[in-house]
Formats: sequence, C-alpha cells, structure tokens
Amino acid sequence: MIEVSTLTGTPFILNCEQIEKIEHIPETVITLTNGKKYLVKEDVEEIIKRVIKYKNRIYNLNI
Repeated sequence: MIEVSTLTGTPFILNCEQIEKIEHIPETVITLTNGKKYLVKEDVEEIIKRVIKYKNRIYNLNI
C-alpha cells in the first residue's frame, strides 16, 4: 500500500499491487486492474519510487 494525494490534496492509501498502468496526461492517472482510475498529485517518478520502497519493505528479510 502506498499513500498518494487527490488533486485537491486529500491523501489516501492505494493498493499498489493492483496498479496496471500509470500515465501523465498532464495530471498523473493511475489505472487499476479493475479499470478504476485515480487522478493524483504525485508525478509518475514519485509513484514508482513509493512502489519500489513498499516492495523492498515487503520482500526484504533484513528489516
């Protein structure tokens, strides 16, 4: 799970295991595997960093 923000700045938690694609058009749009879309404030690179950080926490046995 990662935290992202709506365009108005309201934070919410997103299950990053369900992300199918991320687009920048000019806002960042996250599309989930169920077809639901979210417009978020964070740019694509920031979302990728958060997903990698989350995955590292989950799969790293040396926490």
